[in-house]
Amino acid sequence: MSLWFCLPFAGLLACIAVLPLLKSEWWEKYRSAVVAVWSLAFVVPFAAAYGAGSALESVLECMLNDYLTFIVLLFGLFCVAGNITLEGDLVGAPGTNLVLLLIGTLLSSCIGTTGASMLMVRPVIRMNAWRRQRSHIMVFFIFLISNLGGCLTPIGDPPLLMGFSRGVPFFWSLRLFPILVLNMAILLFIFYRIDSRAYRWEIAQGRRPEIQGGGMGIRLEGAHNLIFLVTIVAAVILSGVLPGMPFFQDGEGNVLGIRIFREVRLTYPAMIEIAMILASAFLSFKTTTKEIRRKNHFTWDAIKEVAVLFVGIFITMQPALVILKSMGGSLNLSEPFQMFWMTGALSSFLDNTPTYLVFLTTAGAMGFTGGVSTVVGTVPVKMLTAISCGAVFMGANTYIGNAPNMMVKSISDENGICMPSFFGYFFWAVRVLIPVFILDTVLFFL
Repeated sequence: MSLWFCLPFAGLLACIAVLPLLKSEWWEKYRSAVVAVWSLAFVVPFAAAYGAGSALESVLECMLNDYLTFIVLLFGLFCVAGNITLEGDLVGAPGTNLVLLLIGTLLSSCIGTTGASMLMVRPVIRMNAWRRQRSHIMVFFIFLISNLGGCLTPIGDPPLLMGFSRGVPFFWSLRLFPILVLNMAILLFIFYRIDSRAYRWEIAQGRRPEIQGGGMGIRLEGAHNLIFLVTIVAAVILSGVLPGMPFFQDGEGNVLGIRIFREVRLTYPAMIEIAMILASAFLSFKTTTKEIRRKNHFTWDAIKEVAVLFVGIFITMQPALVILKSMGGSLNLSEPFQMFWMTGALSSFLDNTPTYLVFLTTAGAMGFTGGVSTVVGTVPVKMLTAISCGAVFMGANTYIGNAPNMMVKSISDENGICMPSFFGYFFWAVRVLIPVFILDTVLFFL
Protein backbone atom coordinates (compact mmCIF):
# COMPACT_ATOMS: atom_id res chain seq x y z
CA MET A 1 0.00 0.00 0.00
CA SER A 2 1.33 3.42 -0.97
CA LEU A 3 2.29 5.97 1.64
CA TRP A 4 -0.03 8.39 -0.18
CA PHE A 5 -2.95 6.65 1.52
CA CYS A 6 -1.61 7.93 4.86
CA LEU A 7 -2.19 11.56 3.88
CA PRO A 8 -5.83 11.68 5.13
CA PHE A 9 -4.63 10.48 8.54
CA ALA A 10 -1.96 13.18 8.61
CA GLY A 11 -4.51 15.75 7.44
CA LEU A 12 -6.97 14.81 10.17
CA LEU A 13 -4.28 15.01 12.85
CA ALA A 14 -3.27 18.42 11.53
CA CYS A 15 -6.88 19.62 11.78
CA ILE A 16 -7.21 18.31 15.34
CA ALA A 17 -4.00 20.11 16.27
CA VAL A 18 -4.41 23.41 14.42
CA LEU A 19 -8.08 24.27 13.91
CA PRO A 20 -8.99 24.56 17.62
CA LEU A 21 -6.27 27.21 17.82
CA LEU A 22 -7.18 29.14 14.67
CA LYS A 23 -10.97 28.79 14.50
CA SER A 24 -12.22 27.27 17.73
CA GLU A 25 -15.93 28.10 17.26
CA TRP A 26 -15.87 26.91 13.66
CA TRP A 27 -14.14 23.70 14.75
CA GLU A 28 -16.71 23.04 17.47
CA LYS A 29 -19.51 23.44 14.94
CA TYR A 30 -18.06 21.60 11.95
CA ARG A 31 -15.63 19.01 13.33
CA SER A 32 -18.00 16.17 12.35
CA ALA A 33 -17.91 17.41 8.76
CA VAL A 34 -14.10 17.67 8.86
CA VAL A 35 -13.84 14.09 10.12
CA ALA A 36 -16.21 12.91 7.38
CA VAL A 37 -14.22 14.71 4.65
CA TRP A 38 -10.90 13.20 5.71
CA SER A 39 -12.46 9.75 6.09
CA LEU A 40 -13.84 9.95 2.55
CA ALA A 41 -10.46 11.22 1.37
CA PHE A 42 -9.12 7.79 2.31
CA VAL A 43 -12.10 5.58 1.46
CA VAL A 44 -12.79 6.94 -2.05
CA PRO A 45 -9.22 6.62 -3.42
CA PHE A 46 -8.90 3.24 -1.71
CA ALA A 47 -12.10 2.07 -3.42
CA ALA A 48 -10.83 3.37 -6.76
CA ALA A 49 -7.52 1.53 -6.36
CA TYR A 50 -8.68 -1.75 -4.82
CA GLY A 51 -12.40 -1.91 -5.51
CA ALA A 52 -15.51 -0.82 -3.66
CA GLY A 53 -15.88 -4.25 -2.03
CA SER A 54 -12.40 -4.13 -0.53
CA ALA A 55 -12.97 -0.59 0.70
CA LEU A 56 -16.26 -1.57 2.34
CA GLU A 57 -14.65 -4.63 3.88
CA SER A 58 -11.78 -2.55 5.28
CA VAL A 59 -14.10 0.06 6.80
CA LEU A 60 -16.45 -2.53 8.28
CA GLU A 61 -13.53 -4.49 9.74
CA CYS A 62 -12.25 -1.33 11.38
CA MET A 63 -15.65 -0.20 12.64
CA LEU A 64 -16.88 -3.53 14.01
CA ASN A 65 -13.72 -5.13 15.36
CA ASP A 66 -11.86 -2.03 16.56
CA TYR A 67 -13.97 1.09 16.91
CA LEU A 68 -17.23 -0.47 18.17
CA THR A 69 -15.74 -2.21 21.20
CA PHE A 70 -13.51 0.82 21.82
CA ILE A 71 -16.32 3.37 21.94
CA VAL A 72 -18.73 1.10 23.81
CA LEU A 73 -16.10 0.61 26.54
CA LEU A 74 -15.53 4.37 26.77
CA PHE A 75 -19.28 5.01 26.82
CA GLY A 76 -19.89 2.46 29.57
CA LEU A 77 -17.12 3.75 31.81
CA PHE A 78 -18.15 7.36 31.13
CA CYS A 79 -21.73 6.60 32.21
CA VAL A 80 -20.91 4.54 35.29
CA ALA A 81 -18.16 6.87 36.57
CA GLY A 82 -20.47 9.84 36.02
CA ASN A 83 -22.81 8.33 38.60
CA ILE A 84 -20.16 8.22 41.33
CA THR A 85 -19.10 11.29 43.26
CA LEU A 86 -16.75 12.01 46.12
CA GLU A 87 -18.00 14.50 48.72
CA GLY A 88 -16.50 15.97 51.87
CA ASP A 89 -13.52 17.93 53.13
CA LEU A 90 -11.62 17.88 49.86
CA VAL A 91 -9.15 20.72 49.33
CA GLY A 92 -7.14 21.17 46.18
CA ALA A 93 -3.77 21.53 47.91
CA PRO A 94 -0.50 20.11 46.51
CA GLY A 95 -0.32 17.27 49.03
CA THR A 96 -3.92 16.21 48.47
CA ASN A 97 -3.51 16.36 44.70
CA LEU A 98 -0.37 14.26 44.90
CA VAL A 99 -2.10 11.59 46.99
CA LEU A 100 -5.04 11.39 44.59
CA LEU A 101 -2.71 11.10 41.58
CA LEU A 102 -0.83 8.32 43.37
CA ILE A 103 -4.05 6.45 44.20
CA GLY A 104 -5.36 6.87 40.66
CA THR A 105 -2.10 5.66 39.13
CA LEU A 106 -2.14 2.45 41.16
CA LEU A 107 -5.86 2.03 40.51
CA SER A 108 -5.27 2.11 36.74
CA SER A 109 -3.83 -1.39 36.72
CA CYS A 110 -6.87 -2.69 38.63
CA ILE A 111 -9.71 -1.17 36.60
CA GLY A 112 -7.88 0.05 33.50
CA THR A 113 -6.54 3.47 32.58
CA THR A 114 -9.92 4.47 31.15
CA GLY A 115 -11.84 3.28 34.20
CA ALA A 116 -9.49 4.99 36.66
CA SER A 117 -9.48 8.19 34.60
CA MET A 118 -13.27 8.38 34.47
CA LEU A 119 -13.57 7.56 38.17
CA MET A 120 -10.98 10.10 39.36
CA VAL A 121 -11.28 12.99 36.92
CA ARG A 122 -14.37 14.69 38.36
CA PRO A 123 -13.28 14.55 42.04
CA VAL A 124 -9.91 16.03 41.09
CA ILE A 125 -11.57 18.80 39.06
CA ARG A 126 -14.09 19.61 41.78
CA MET A 127 -11.57 19.81 44.61
CA ASN A 128 -9.49 22.26 42.55
CA ALA A 129 -12.44 24.30 41.28
CA TRP A 130 -11.41 27.30 43.42
CA ARG A 131 -8.06 27.58 41.62
CA ARG A 132 -7.23 29.37 38.39
CA GLN A 133 -4.00 27.52 37.58
CA ARG A 134 -5.28 23.99 37.14
CA SER A 135 -4.26 22.79 33.69
CA HIS A 136 -0.95 21.34 34.92
CA ILE A 137 -2.89 19.13 37.34
CA MET A 138 -4.84 17.54 34.50
CA VAL A 139 -1.71 17.19 32.34
CA PHE A 140 -0.03 15.12 35.04
CA PHE A 141 -3.36 13.31 35.56
CA ILE A 142 -3.12 12.18 31.91
CA PHE A 143 0.55 11.27 32.25
CA LEU A 144 0.06 9.10 35.33
CA ILE A 145 -3.51 7.84 35.62
CA SER A 146 -4.48 7.72 31.94
CA ASN A 147 -1.26 6.04 30.82
CA LEU A 148 1.69 4.97 32.97
CA GLY A 149 -0.44 3.44 35.73
CA GLY A 150 -1.87 0.79 33.41
CA CYS A 151 1.35 -1.17 32.98
CA LEU A 152 1.05 -3.75 35.75
CA THR A 153 -1.77 -6.03 34.51
CA PRO A 154 -3.53 -6.91 31.24
CA ILE A 155 -6.57 -5.13 32.67
CA GLY A 156 -4.61 -1.89 32.81
CA ASP A 157 -4.18 -1.18 29.10
CA PRO A 158 -5.42 -2.92 25.91
CA PRO A 159 -1.91 -3.70 24.53
CA LEU A 160 -1.16 -5.84 27.58
CA LEU A 161 -4.53 -7.55 27.21
CA MET A 162 -3.55 -8.34 23.63
CA GLY A 163 -0.30 -9.82 24.92
CA PHE A 164 -2.19 -11.91 27.46
CA SER A 165 -4.41 -13.30 24.69
CA ARG A 166 -1.21 -14.20 22.78
CA GLY A 167 0.21 -16.26 25.63
CA VAL A 168 1.99 -13.74 27.86
CA PRO A 169 1.27 -14.84 31.47
CA PHE A 170 -1.34 -12.71 33.25
CA PHE A 171 0.95 -11.67 36.11
CA TRP A 172 4.08 -11.29 33.97
CA SER A 173 3.64 -7.51 33.71
CA LEU A 174 4.01 -7.13 37.49
CA ARG A 175 7.75 -7.22 36.80
CA LEU A 176 7.29 -3.70 35.37
CA PHE A 177 6.59 -2.43 38.90
CA PRO A 178 10.14 -1.10 39.55
CA ILE A 179 10.00 0.89 36.30
CA LEU A 180 6.59 2.28 37.22
CA VAL A 181 7.76 3.22 40.73
CA LEU A 182 10.77 5.11 39.37
CA ASN A 183 8.73 6.99 36.76
CA MET A 184 5.91 7.67 39.19
CA ALA A 185 8.31 9.03 41.83
CA ILE A 186 9.98 11.38 39.34
CA LEU A 187 6.73 12.65 37.87
CA LEU A 188 5.06 13.13 41.26
CA PHE A 189 8.11 15.04 42.50
CA ILE A 190 8.00 17.34 39.46
CA PHE A 191 4.25 17.73 39.87
CA TYR A 192 4.55 18.63 43.54
CA ARG A 193 7.11 21.34 42.81
CA ILE A 194 4.96 22.86 40.03
CA ASP A 195 1.72 22.59 41.99
CA SER A 196 3.24 24.05 45.15
CA ARG A 197 4.40 27.10 43.24
CA ALA A 198 0.97 27.50 41.63
CA TYR A 199 -0.75 27.02 45.01
CA ARG A 200 1.33 29.76 46.65
CA TRP A 201 0.40 32.07 43.78
CA GLU A 202 -3.30 31.34 44.34
CA ILE A 203 -3.00 32.15 48.05
CA ALA A 204 -1.08 35.34 47.27
CA GLN A 205 -3.91 36.39 44.96
CA GLY A 206 -6.36 36.14 47.86
CA ARG A 207 -8.07 32.89 46.84
CA ARG A 208 -8.76 30.29 49.50
CA PRO A 209 -9.81 26.65 49.21
CA GLU A 210 -13.41 25.80 49.93
CA ILE A 211 -14.45 22.79 51.99
CA GLN A 212 -16.86 20.89 49.76
CA GLY A 213 -18.77 18.95 52.37
CA GLY A 214 -19.12 21.47 55.18
CA GLY A 215 -16.79 19.57 57.51
CA MET A 216 -18.61 16.24 57.20
CA GLY A 217 -15.56 14.15 56.29
CA ILE A 218 -15.24 12.26 53.01
CA ARG A 219 -17.99 10.07 51.60
CA LEU A 220 -18.65 8.25 48.34
CA GLU A 221 -22.07 8.74 46.78
CA GLY A 222 -23.37 6.29 44.20
CA ALA A 223 -21.01 3.65 45.58
CA HIS A 224 -23.23 0.82 44.28
CA ASN A 225 -21.98 1.75 40.79
CA LEU A 226 -18.65 0.17 41.69
CA ILE A 227 -20.43 -3.14 41.02
CA PHE A 228 -21.13 -2.02 37.46
CA LEU A 229 -17.53 -0.81 37.14
CA VAL A 230 -16.26 -4.26 38.14
CA THR A 231 -18.70 -5.82 35.65
CA ILE A 232 -17.20 -3.72 32.84
CA VAL A 233 -13.69 -4.74 33.89
CA ALA A 234 -14.83 -8.39 33.83
CA ALA A 235 -16.22 -7.85 30.31
CA VAL A 236 -12.83 -6.53 29.18
CA ILE A 237 -11.05 -9.55 30.67
CA LEU A 238 -13.49 -11.91 28.97
CA SER A 239 -12.84 -10.20 25.64
CA GLY A 240 -9.24 -11.34 25.93
CA VAL A 241 -9.98 -14.83 27.28
CA LEU A 242 -13.00 -16.07 25.32
CA PRO A 243 -11.48 -15.89 21.79
CA GLY A 244 -8.86 -18.45 22.84
CA MET A 245 -11.43 -20.98 24.11
CA PRO A 246 -12.33 -23.89 21.77
CA PHE A 247 -16.06 -23.25 22.30
CA PHE A 248 -15.71 -19.90 20.49
CA GLN A 249 -13.55 -21.24 17.63
CA ASP A 250 -14.27 -23.16 14.46
CA GLY A 251 -12.26 -26.13 13.25
CA GLU A 252 -9.55 -23.86 11.80
CA GLY A 253 -9.15 -21.83 14.97
CA ASN A 254 -11.06 -18.76 13.75
CA VAL A 255 -13.21 -16.95 16.29
CA LEU A 256 -16.90 -17.61 15.72
CA GLY A 257 -19.32 -14.79 15.04
CA ILE A 258 -21.93 -13.33 12.71
CA ARG A 259 -20.66 -12.80 9.18
CA ILE A 260 -21.39 -9.22 8.10
CA PHE A 261 -19.60 -8.90 4.75
CA ARG A 262 -17.01 -11.16 3.13
CA GLU A 263 -14.57 -12.06 5.94
CA VAL A 264 -15.85 -9.42 8.36
CA ARG A 265 -17.43 -10.93 11.46
CA LEU A 266 -18.87 -9.50 14.61
CA THR A 267 -17.51 -12.13 16.96
CA TYR A 268 -19.49 -13.69 19.78
CA PRO A 269 -16.92 -12.66 22.44
CA ALA A 270 -17.20 -9.05 21.24
CA MET A 271 -21.01 -9.25 21.40
CA ILE A 272 -20.82 -10.59 24.97
CA GLU A 273 -18.46 -7.76 25.97
CA ILE A 274 -20.70 -5.10 24.38
CA ALA A 275 -23.85 -6.52 25.98
CA MET A 276 -22.29 -6.60 29.45
CA ILE A 277 -20.99 -3.02 29.15
CA LEU A 278 -24.23 -1.55 27.81
CA ALA A 279 -26.27 -3.39 30.45
CA SER A 280 -23.99 -1.97 33.16
CA ALA A 281 -24.39 1.56 31.79
CA PHE A 282 -28.18 1.21 31.59
CA LEU A 283 -28.53 -0.20 35.11
CA SER A 284 -26.20 2.47 36.46
CA PHE A 285 -28.48 5.22 35.16
CA LYS A 286 -31.64 3.46 36.31
CA THR A 287 -30.37 3.00 39.88
CA THR A 288 -28.70 6.38 40.46
CA THR A 289 -30.38 9.69 41.22
CA LYS A 290 -29.97 12.67 38.89
CA GLU A 291 -28.60 14.69 41.81
CA ILE A 292 -25.27 12.84 41.66
CA ARG A 293 -24.90 13.60 37.96
CA ARG A 294 -25.76 17.23 38.65
CA LYS A 295 -23.00 17.42 41.26
CA ASN A 296 -20.61 15.96 38.69
CA HIS A 297 -21.73 18.49 36.05
CA PHE A 298 -22.45 15.49 33.87
CA THR A 299 -23.13 16.16 30.16
CA TRP A 300 -22.73 14.13 26.99
CA ASP A 301 -20.40 16.59 25.24
CA ALA A 302 -17.11 14.85 26.10
CA ILE A 303 -18.16 11.40 24.88
CA LYS A 304 -19.65 12.92 21.71
CA GLU A 305 -16.39 14.71 20.90
CA VAL A 306 -14.29 11.60 21.45
CA ALA A 307 -16.70 9.41 19.44
CA VAL A 308 -16.59 11.77 16.45
CA LEU A 309 -12.84 12.32 16.41
CA PHE A 310 -11.85 8.72 16.92
CA VAL A 311 -14.14 7.32 14.24
CA GLY A 312 -12.10 9.36 11.76
CA ILE A 313 -8.82 8.41 13.39
CA PHE A 314 -9.66 4.69 13.30
CA ILE A 315 -10.65 4.81 9.63
CA THR A 316 -7.81 6.95 8.30
CA MET A 317 -5.01 5.27 10.29
CA GLN A 318 -5.64 1.89 8.64
CA PRO A 319 -3.07 2.41 5.84
CA ALA A 320 -0.41 3.34 8.41
CA LEU A 321 -1.12 0.16 10.36
CA VAL A 322 -1.05 -1.99 7.20
CA ILE A 323 2.29 -0.49 6.15
CA LEU A 324 3.69 -0.91 9.66
CA LYS A 325 2.60 -4.55 9.73
CA SER A 326 4.21 -5.26 6.35
CA MET A 327 7.46 -3.52 7.32
CA GLY A 328 7.71 -4.80 10.88
CA GLY A 329 10.17 -7.59 10.08
CA SER A 330 12.40 -5.40 7.89
CA LEU A 331 13.01 -2.60 10.39
CA ASN A 332 16.08 -4.35 11.86
CA LEU A 333 15.00 -3.74 15.43
CA SER A 334 17.15 -6.18 17.35
CA GLU A 335 17.78 -4.29 20.60
CA PRO A 336 15.33 -3.63 23.47
CA PHE A 337 15.94 0.14 23.43
CA GLN A 338 15.07 0.22 19.71
CA MET A 339 11.82 -1.62 20.39
CA PHE A 340 11.02 0.73 23.28
CA TRP A 341 11.38 3.90 21.24
CA MET A 342 9.86 2.63 17.99
CA THR A 343 6.84 1.08 19.72
CA GLY A 344 6.44 4.21 21.84
CA ALA A 345 6.83 6.70 18.99
CA LEU A 346 4.19 4.99 16.88
CA SER A 347 1.90 4.43 19.89
CA SER A 348 1.93 8.19 20.41
CA PHE A 349 -0.06 8.67 17.21
CA LEU A 350 -1.47 5.27 16.23
CA ASP A 351 -3.60 2.84 18.20
CA ASN A 352 -1.12 1.34 20.69
CA THR A 353 -2.79 -2.09 20.65
CA PRO A 354 -2.04 -3.07 17.01
CA THR A 355 1.33 -1.31 17.31
CA TYR A 356 2.18 -3.51 20.30
CA LEU A 357 1.05 -6.60 18.41
CA VAL A 358 3.18 -5.73 15.35
CA PHE A 359 6.36 -5.48 17.39
CA LEU A 360 5.49 -8.44 19.61
CA THR A 361 5.07 -10.53 16.45
CA THR A 362 8.29 -9.11 15.01
CA ALA A 363 10.23 -10.01 18.17
CA GLY A 364 8.65 -13.48 18.28
CA ALA A 365 9.78 -14.19 14.71
CA MET A 366 13.47 -13.43 15.41
CA GLY A 367 14.20 -16.97 16.56
CA PHE A 368 15.14 -16.30 20.19
CA THR A 369 15.37 -19.43 22.33
CA GLY A 370 15.13 -17.89 25.80
CA GLY A 371 12.47 -15.69 27.33
CA VAL A 372 8.67 -15.62 27.47
CA SER A 373 6.96 -18.25 25.33
CA THR A 374 3.99 -16.84 23.37
CA VAL A 375 1.90 -18.02 20.43
CA VAL A 376 3.97 -15.76 18.14
CA GLY A 377 7.29 -17.16 19.35
CA THR A 378 9.71 -16.80 22.25
CA VAL A 379 10.44 -13.20 23.22
CA PRO A 380 13.30 -12.26 25.58
CA VAL A 381 12.16 -10.72 28.85
CA LYS A 382 14.03 -7.47 28.24
CA MET A 383 12.58 -7.17 24.73
CA LEU A 384 9.02 -7.82 25.92
CA THR A 385 9.51 -5.31 28.74
CA ALA A 386 10.63 -2.68 26.24
CA ILE A 387 7.68 -3.29 23.91
CA SER A 388 5.19 -3.24 26.78
CA CYS A 389 6.57 -0.04 28.32
CA GLY A 390 6.80 1.69 24.96
CA ALA A 391 3.18 0.94 24.09
CA VAL A 392 1.77 1.87 27.52
CA PHE A 393 4.01 4.75 28.60
CA MET A 394 4.30 6.72 25.37
CA GLY A 395 0.59 6.84 24.77
CA ALA A 396 0.93 9.84 27.09
CA ASN A 397 2.93 11.82 24.51
CA THR A 398 -0.13 13.21 22.68
CA TYR A 399 -3.83 13.68 23.27
CA ILE A 400 -4.59 10.94 20.72
CA GLY A 401 -2.02 8.47 22.05
CA ASN A 402 -4.58 6.83 24.36
CA ALA A 403 -8.35 7.18 24.51
CA PRO A 404 -8.57 8.49 28.12
CA ASN A 405 -6.27 11.39 27.19
CA MET A 406 -8.82 13.04 24.94
CA MET A 407 -11.66 12.18 27.31
CA VAL A 408 -9.91 13.86 30.27
CA LYS A 409 -9.13 16.89 28.12
CA SER A 410 -12.76 17.20 27.00
CA ILE A 411 -14.15 16.88 30.54
CA SER A 412 -11.59 19.41 31.78
CA ASP A 413 -12.46 21.90 29.04
CA GLU A 414 -16.13 21.38 29.82
CA ASN A 415 -15.49 22.32 33.45
CA GLY A 416 -13.71 25.58 32.65
CA ILE A 417 -10.09 24.38 32.76
CA CYS A 418 -8.03 25.93 29.95
CA MET A 419 -6.21 22.82 28.77
CA PRO A 420 -3.11 23.10 26.56
CA SER A 421 -3.58 22.86 22.81
CA PHE A 422 -2.45 19.75 20.93
CA PHE A 423 1.01 21.26 20.46
CA GLY A 424 1.00 22.75 23.96
CA TYR A 425 0.36 19.35 25.50
CA PHE A 426 3.01 17.75 23.27
CA PHE A 427 5.47 20.38 24.53
CA TRP A 428 4.65 19.35 28.11
CA ALA A 429 5.40 15.73 27.15
CA VAL A 430 8.71 16.66 25.51
CA ARG A 431 9.84 18.65 28.56
CA VAL A 432 8.64 16.23 31.25
CA LEU A 433 8.19 12.72 29.85
CA ILE A 434 10.96 12.36 27.28
CA PRO A 435 13.77 12.90 29.85
CA VAL A 436 12.12 10.25 32.04
CA PHE A 437 11.95 7.84 29.09
CA ILE A 438 15.62 8.50 28.31
CA LEU A 439 16.43 7.55 31.90
CA ASP A 440 14.32 4.38 31.49
CA THR A 441 16.36 3.54 28.40
CA VAL A 442 19.69 3.90 30.22
CA LEU A 443 18.61 1.96 33.31
CA PHE A 444 16.45 -0.80 31.83
CA PHE A 445 16.80 -1.22 28.06
CA LEU A 446 20.47 -0.86 27.15
